[in-house]
Amino acid sequence: MSIPFGVRIPFVEHLGFTLERFEDGQSELRYEPKPEHLNSFAVTHGGASMTLMDVTMATAARSVQPDMGVVTIEMKTSFMQAARGKLTGKGRLIHRTATLAFTEATIYDAEGKVCAHATGTFKYVKRLPTGPKGSNALNVISTD
Repeated sequence: MSIPFGVRIPFVEHLGFTLERFEDGQSELRYEPKPEHLNSFAVTHGGASMTLMDVTMATAARSVQPDMGVVTIEMKTSFMQAARGKLTGKGRLIHRTATLAFTEATIYDAEGKVCAHATGTFKYVKRLPTGPKGSNALNVISTD
């Protein structure tokens, strides 16, 4: 079974994100929010939008070194308009050091209108085994 994000991320699977681009510091994810992902105004909940941008930025950071994981250090988000319908997140690695990635992501609605933008800083980390000692668990710390 292919794992599109390199590791299994149950929350991303629940939300239904799909990975469309993962190369050269660029990423693109698609997301079709389900009714349970909407807020009381019947638009995508801000938390779901922030998750889309977080994963989009993490994926852009990892695209230049897929064997490493990343953890979010900080994220700044601006919401410009309600996110309706199918969404696309586009991410970009702006700058990288040996241990840090500086990134940005933008969410677009089905009409191509910008809904939200974020910048984020991520720390590159080695993936470490998890689970009981001595087990042959395939789990690794998922940092996306």
